[in-house]
Amino acid sequence: MPKKHRGLRQLYGELIAEIRARKGVSIVFFTLRTIVLVTLVLQFLRGNYENVFLCLLTLLLFLIPAFINRRLNIQLPDTLEIIILCFIFAAEILGEINAYYVKYEFWDTMLHTMNGFLAAAIGFSLVDVLNRSEKTMFNLSPLFVAMVAFCFSMTIGVLWEFFEYFADNVLLLDMQKDTIVHTIRSVALDPTATNTVVTIEGITDVVVNGQSLGLGGYLDIGLHDTMEDLLVNFIGAVVFCTFGFFYLKGRGKGKFVRRFVPTMRGASEEEVKGG
Repeated sequence: MPKKHRGLRQLYGELIAEIRARKGVSIVFFTLRTIVLVTLVLQFLRGNYENVFLCLLTLLLFLIPAFINRRLNIQLPDTLEIIILCFIFAAEILGEINAYYVKYEFWDTMLHTMNGFLAAAIGFSLVDVLNRSEKTMFNLSPLFVAMVAFCFSMTIGVLWEFFEYFADNVLLLDMQKDTIVHTIRSVALDPTATNTVVTIEGITDVVVNGQSLGLGGYLDIGLHDTMEDLLVNFIGAVVFCTFGFFYLKGRGKGKFVRRFVPTMRGASEEEVKGG
């Protein structure tokens, strides 16, 4: 067997061993992996090879938390890791393959809210670990740590919207879902060209090339979806950062935030609590 393949096989074995070492994470991981494998076989038999790729991508993403734990010397709390696994499954398998994004309007909103919350937790932990390191020469206040975590979360949200826009315009996908609206306001419709806003209300149909689309309104191309995604990302980030601020103010009292904040492996209980 080539050395490269042996290395990958050894790494995979290490990651699986890392997962098996924690009962709760192990149950969720192997349950979701079984569902994904069954989905992969069904999609292959149906000739949906794009969905087969999504299943393979999902299986790979499932290993990332274990890789972080094993190779980056960072310990993800079990609660955080389980939520990440469920998030990946909800986004790729339920959202894309089972079309939950289309069937349930709240699905995309829910995931973006969760993304804002989780990204804030990760940003919070990055700054907090650095803040408590003996190698650094500064000591940030709880408010500043919360602000940095919030900015980190919002940056991740914006970068994701950039990716969706790229995918829609270059890969010809439709990640920025359209919205049916009944009122538009635009200076482009002003015949006097004086930057006056023209409002058209009560739109019930759109005609393209002489053919009615039967949408019941005007088709907004992605703007409302993008702004809603950023808004709920903002809400998720604010919620976590509020909890995180009071967590640091109380010098680590309370277990809620600790369930979502990664720590360096080998850290003492006092270090984990922020002492």
